[in-house]
Amino acid sequence: MKKRVLVTGASGFLGGSLCRALLSQGHAVKAFVRPTSDISSLPPPSDGGGLQLAYGDVTDYPSLLEACSGCDVVIHAAALVEPWIPDPSKFNTVNVGGLKNVLKAYKEIKTIEKIIYTSSFFALGSTDGKIGDETQVHSAEFFCTEYEKSKAIADKIAMEAAAEGVPIVPVYPGVIYGPGKVTTANVVAHLLVERFNGRLPFYIGLEKGFSFCHVDDVAQGHVEAIAKGRPGERYLLTGENASFSDVFNIAADITHTAKPRFRMPFLLMEGYAWICLLVSKITGKLPLISPPMVNVLRHQWAYSCEKARAELDYEPRSLKEGLSEMLPWLKGLGLIRY
Repeated sequence: MKKRVLVTGASGFLGGSLCRALLSQGHAVKAFVRPTSDISSLPPPSDGGGLQLAYGDVTDYPSLLEACSGCDVVIHAAALVEPWIPDPSKFNTVNVGGLKNVLKAYKEIKTIEKIIYTSSFFALGSTDGKIGDETQVHSAEFFCTEYEKSKAIADKIAMEAAAEGVPIVPVYPGVIYGPGKVTTANVVAHLLVERFNGRLPFYIGLEKGFSFCHVDDVAQGHVEAIAKGRPGERYLLTGENASFSDVFNIAADITHTAKPRFRMPFLLMEGYAWICLLVSKITGKLPLISPPMVNVLRHQWAYSCEKARAELDYEPRSLKEGLSEMLPWLKGLGLIRY
């Protein structure tokens, strides 16, 4: 059955793919964006039941409430996704406060049938030596980043709401990559740009450190969750468990270019991160590598998506397949050469 779906964070890296996936399945989409958002990645608005724009911010409750009106489903994908920002309180404001506002709007409108909440595998914590699944709960003893902390707090709020009967389906993507906006959320694109431009001539992180998922696969997982996701059930929308070393090696094989010759020790990487942070404070640009990101790289975040495969028909593509699509796209934009 076709639904009228509100997508928060619609102008972001994942948001654009979500809107396209929903429209391809015949759903009517209301894209919730800020007045200042770059909406170039969105399909053109339509008066014929396709894409409609709604302006506001998830931290501004009246605008969110108005956007939710008339919608059957809310996909809450809006989030502040950064390893470090100068004002860490913004993570709580956006990632926790935004979810609270969505839940408040649901209770006030009373016609929303389901909420698909985009969490993150960071909300469940590091796995360090094992493959995690939906049963894992963050220990909350240590957080590598303020982003991780905010998503863990929001995850608890989501599960408490589910226990109270709110029809919320939390989904947990891994490291999302693929064509689309080159935002901070598209960290693989950023690292490949640095790698192919000679500014990252070394390997970083641990082996099998992350679960990589293509943005279009994650978007399709959200769409399937509308009809098939069971309220209160968690679904990991992850993918191939690999390392950034694997990303660099696969990219080198695809492009027939040289592989890095060494791995940067964590001690040196931490020093480099502090230098990047200092440069960031001078230039005002967020650093590519920051001390919190080094903390993340010291751990493993490997997860299984078997539950999503079984219940949502989620089919993540391999890292090689995804990078084979992504690298020509980066080349076409002039961001890399090979």
